[in-house]
Amino acid sequence: MTGVSPWPRVWRRLRVQGPAAARILVVAVACWQVALWAGADQPPVFAAIVPLLCLRGDSASSLAALLLRILGVMAGVALGVTVVSLFRPSTVVLAVVLGLALLCGAVVSSGTTLNVQVAVTSLLVFANPSPESYGFARLWENALGGAVTAVLAPLLWPRDPRRETAALARECAVGLADGLVRSARAIGAADEASANRASAQAETDRLRGYGAEAREAEKALRFNPVRRRHRAEVAELGDRVDLAVRAAPHLLTLAAEVELATARHGLTPTLARARTCLIPVAEATGRALEALLAGRDPGTDTDAARAALARYAKNDTAPAAVMLRRPFTRILDLCDGA
Repeated sequence: MTGVSPWPRVWRRLRVQGPAAARILVVAVACWQVALWAGADQPPVFAAIVPLLCLRGDSASSLAALLLRILGVMAGVALGVTVVSLFRPSTVVLAVVLGLALLCGAVVSSGTTLNVQVAVTSLLVFANPSPESYGFARLWENALGGAVTAVLAPLLWPRDPRRETAALARECAVGLADGLVRSARAIGAADEASANRASAQAETDRLRGYGAEAREAEKALRFNPVRRRHRAEVAELGDRVDLAVRAAPHLLTLAAEVELATARHGLTPTLARARTCLIPVAEATGRALEALLAGRDPGTDTDAARAALARYAKNDTAPAAVMLRRPFTRILDLCDGA
């Protein structure tokens, strides 16, 4: 059997993670060099470690991590130097240092994750033959590395929230359009209806995740001086993604109604007619969503979908037909409201 080449997957990972790795590399080298210029008499590894541990996907998270690391180092140095100057190393002293350090880490934290930097720094000071000089070097190199990282990180290959949110909007449009057509085609087919219900649930969960990503992208612009001029565009794209998120429950309702009607009745004349009439409605509604999420006027497609629904409603007033039409009406109302 011929195996699948791993290179496409490797290339995709490099394309996604490459800018982040390059940014860490450049900032780490800059921190090292600035520390040397500042007079470091030993290799300034602590300055170079800062971007390795603190750089995140967006500037807001990076700045928060930087602040927590510097505060943790300060508290750890103070605790470690104080204990070493008062007591000889022992198991009891070690337990006291760790306990106090973890208590400090609970206070100097993001509120959701314990800051173990206090404990790490205090133990390293505790174990060093020259704790005073070690603690001072660790303190000023971390502070210098944090300052260099805070200045350079937002300027080097920052994420592009506009491009990310536009891609999310396209993914939402494709997912909704495909889901509507797939649901219409599953009417009357038990196996397809059941599988379609599962697909609709997965798509709904995915769309909610896209909504959260769009909000994070918009939030990231506040700390992104290079991309801040795109705030209006990102906000508009975020509104489009939010529309898709609001349409997702109606997609799930349609899939549930298709599964329920098919399980109850099988392929009756009513359901056969529903499938024939709703496939064009689903296609027109999908095109309307794609146009709206791309920033175009969906009027032509919404009019076509409503006209097809009106013809279907005139010819079939059965309860099952009414239930199957309702999700399309709700989605079209969302399109008109937008």
